[in-house]
Amino acid sequence: MAATDFKDYYAILGVTKTISADELKKAYRKLARKYHPDMNPGDKVAEAKFKEVSEAYEVLSDPEKRQKYDQFGQYWKQAGQRGSPFGSGPFNNSNSDFDNIEFGQYRNFDEFINELLGRMGTDGGFGRAGTGYRTSRSAPGGFGDFSSYDSTGSTGLDAEASITLKLSEAFHGVQKRLILGNEEFEVRIPSGAKPGSRIRIKGKGQRSPYASGQRGDLYLTVDIAPHPFFQFDGDNLVCEVAIAPDEAVLGAQIDVPTPDGSVTMNVPAGIRSGQSLRLKGKGWRTTKGDRTDQIVRITIATPKEISPTEREYYEKIRSSRSFNPRSNLKDVRL
Repeated sequence: MAATDFKDYYAILGVTKTISADELKKAYRKLARKYHPDMNPGDKVAEAKFKEVSEAYEVLSDPEKRQKYDQFGQYWKQAGQRGSPFGSGPFNNSNSDFDNIEFGQYRNFDEFINELLGRMGTDGGFGRAGTGYRTSRSAPGGFGDFSSYDSTGSTGLDAEASITLKLSEAFHGVQKRLILGNEEFEVRIPSGAKPGSRIRIKGKGQRSPYASGQRGDLYLTVDIAPHPFFQFDGDNLVCEVAIAPDEAVLGAQIDVPTPDGSVTMNVPAGIRSGQSLRLKGKGWRTTKGDRTDQIVRITIATPKEISPTEREYYEKIRSSRSFNPRSNLKDVRL
């Protein structure tokens, strides 16, 4: 990777290197909501920015990836890979000649490692230096979006990669066409995949260098792009819905979006901002075929602009109101 290709993920998210995991998540959610394609239909700049902040968060939210990124900078992806001088071995020494190598002269990491090891080219897709994967972004049913790759398993032939899905793709299931080296194949992502779900694809891992040609398996770890309304809370879905002050006082029936359509929900009179209501069986799909719950967090939205009639009635309520929300403060002392 040339130095000009390096992405400063901290700068992209507008944070410092000392930021905590919780604050990092808050910063990401704010930007993801701002640039999400659903909030900016047809805006290619916002779409590119959304992908960029998602990529940055995908790396910095993973403690292991973040550690490698902080330590190795633009070469963090190569750190620890089989055959990588960043991993264990004679080159993993701050006093070695490796520190004096000028990385900028190489067009990519494969070129560097080829020269370092004195060999020509790669080994057909799963070389010691390369990952064997190409990355391509996709619409539903298109090419898979690999964001990482590594080898794993006791045989050394299994492989891992991550794939990013839209929430609708994960809920309904989707067919993805993936590219692995020079190989292209389709994989079915079952409905109900969640962040961290692992999908095994038999016989699509690394190929044995020996005559047997045995291949390991490919394990896809699912990541789900942020949604402007729905979020995960364990196995359940959670959302936030605003109600008006009169609805909070008197109670109301309101329409709430769910993954498979809008439903009417009863809001009890006297509900407080921050309270949660539960829509049973309207959450995420499970591997057993049933549904979890959808948790609806209520917020009370105060209007900034009101009509003269509304103002008149609000003033009448204020003048005759018997409820004092601060009655518990009269005895507060140091």
